[in-house]
Amino acid sequence: MPKLDLDLLGISGGGENGAFGAGLLNGWTEHGDRPTFFLVTGISTGALSAPFAFLGSSRDAQLKSVYTEITLADVLVRRGLTAAIWNDAMADNSPLFRTISRYVDKAMLAEIAHAYAEGRLLLIATSDLDAQMPVIWNIGAIAQSGHPKALETVRRILLASSAIPGAFAPVLFDATLDGQPYQELHVDGGAFAQVFLYPASVSRFRRERLARRQPVALARAWIIRNGRLDPEWASVDRRTLGITGRAITAMIAASGLNDVLRIHAAAERDGVDYNLAYIGRDFTVEYEKPFEPSYMRPLFEYGRQRALRGDAWVKRPPI
Repeated sequence: MPKLDLDLLGISGGGENGAFGAGLLNGWTEHGDRPTFFLVTGISTGALSAPFAFLGSSRDAQLKSVYTEITLADVLVRRGLTAAIWNDAMADNSPLFRTISRYVDKAMLAEIAHAYAEGRLLLIATSDLDAQMPVIWNIGAIAQSGHPKALETVRRILLASSAIPGAFAPVLFDATLDGQPYQELHVDGGAFAQVFLYPASVSRFRRERLARRQPVALARAWIIRNGRLDPEWASVDRRTLGITGRAITAMIAASGLNDVLRIHAAAERDGVDYNLAYIGRDFTVEYEKPFEPSYMRPLFEYGRQRALRGDAWVKRPPI
């Protein structure tokens, strides 16, 4: 088998289910065949994992720590029920910003800048609520800019990408247009997609060259879906919050499935080798509370063991 030139990694959202991807990456290193990624993308919890995955196996211990040692107190502070009316979210996510800041420091920023200088890309997606559009941030370019606020900006991007609308407080970014200052309100990139890989311009370029029988770089797509792809039955209380919450869960699950199907179709069209990993039905630990170590630690180990066994990846989404 010839050596493939480009390895592209997309890490999805999924909250505490990000422990699966973290375990998978750690086990992949132990298995001995984890590549250096040319491109890493992340949304929501995938945005928190992406910098570690981008920098490689040397950051595995920190990635493990993020998903096996943190608790709910490291992520949010709950507000009262009146927050639904008077505040911008049901929870204060300043603890998550402090957690991000412990890991994303000047040394990590310098490593990201160095990798970007070598031609590698780290892309994180948020949702601009004012413009009602997704925004993809080039983290390497920001890191390499030398701007005094580069580190804070990267931390805020990661926070915004994981700010579930209504649950976590949104993040404001200062911007200037035609000389006029204003602020943009950014939240979880999952409002538009659960995972992404490369833009349509790459597809057009590869298709045009393939049509002319010109050489293109051999490439592999690796998609980590931090969630299940099969429906999860649950009894729903006949109350407003129960019904609304279940409906939102269903929409997120459908979005996640549609994303992996869309990327699979694009990969087949563009001549990119497709590989997908997701949480299977064989993981049976019950979910009780958000960011509960008793759930995240077994899920991390589940992902790790799947990678060690070499059966984590499938070539097409289950339909």
